[in-house]
Amino acid sequence: MTATETAAELAARLDRALAEAEALARAMPDERVGATVPGRARTLGGLAFHVFRASLAFADAMDTGGLPREWLTDQPPEDLADGPAIGRYGALVRGRLAGWFEGAGAGEYGRTIDTCRGRATGLELLAHTVAHAERHLGELRRQCA
Repeated sequence: MTATETAAELAARLDRALAEAEALARAMPDERVGATVPGRARTLGGLAFHVFRASLAFADAMDTGGLPREWLTDQPPEDLADGPAIGRYGALVRGRLAGWFEGAGAGEYGRTIDTCRGRATGLELLAHTVAHAERHLGELRRQCA
């Protein structure tokens, strides 16, 4: 996040990252979904799911005032067993986030949220969420190339 990035700009960056992750997930061959990502204890499908779940955790945390670690370590449910299903989940997450951002007032981003890493303002949490999604998107790009 740069000093001049607004919440709207961060939200747009997050949506772009999630849109690309959605496209990568939808195109993921079945044999790659269950493949372990080198250096991680996650499958490629699990990594794609994580990009979406960790991003959704932002809105959930803003709604509840807290972000427990479990939300960042959730595993994909059994019905998200292929790339297209994970991509559809990504589309649902993008829709949920778009609705949250549309309804958020300017004061929302100044609220303090308790996270598993300590306290953060909503804007700090959003910036961290964007960076997190973009970092994992880079991994997805490398693994899906």
